[in-house]
Amino acid sequence: MSIVIAIDGPSGSGKSTVARGVAGELGLAVLDTGAMYRAVTLAALDAEADLDDAAACADVVRAAVITVENGTTMLDGRDVSAEIRGPVVTAAVSTVSAHPGVREILVAYQRDWVARHGGGVVEGRDIGTVVFPDATVKVFLDASDDERARRRHGDEVAAERSVAVEEVKAALDRRDAIDSGRAVSPLRAAEDAIVIDTTHVDVATVVADLVARARAAEAN
Repeated sequence: MSIVIAIDGPSGSGKSTVARGVAGELGLAVLDTGAMYRAVTLAALDAEADLDDAAACADVVRAAVITVENGTTMLDGRDVSAEIRGPVVTAAVSTVSAHPGVREILVAYQRDWVARHGGGVVEGRDIGTVVFPDATVKVFLDASDDERARRRHGDEVAAERSVAVEEVKAALDRRDAIDSGRAVSPLRAAEDAIVIDTTHVDVATVVADLVARARAAEAN
């Protein structure tokens, strides 16, 4: 059977790190759906579309060619892996990704990606609730607000962007509010998801837990 590991959670909860670890252990491909939404947001910004206009943003998605493979995000043939992590896209992505039309198109792409890869580890915000409700293993990662801000601030420092940790925390709070409050596919844990607080849990422990669950499910 195809193994699908659904990993959801807010920014800074450890989704990407855990997803890569689990994928490596199980020999699966990994899909960062957040990168897809960021790429669409960048495309909308480049087209100077009204980010509050649902129809306009959906049109941008239909016209764009987006691929996410092996940690690289391509938009219309150009590598935008670094650009989509910048502050401009980060500030706008929740607005664009809240549009139902945008989500419908990208959810179809995500399901197709998994079908083409014969399974995979998929990380995002609605994977276990909407995209793959029958996933082999569903997990919702979270962490304290301060820890998530600390991790994201570390990412900013690594990218040589100067920003105070307080600003990062405020931005996370805004995005959490938008993602959790949107009408379509809000950020929440699936009823049958394993909920793990990663504030004081090391990555290796979380990865080992999910790998064991996936192997047990595959054996049954």
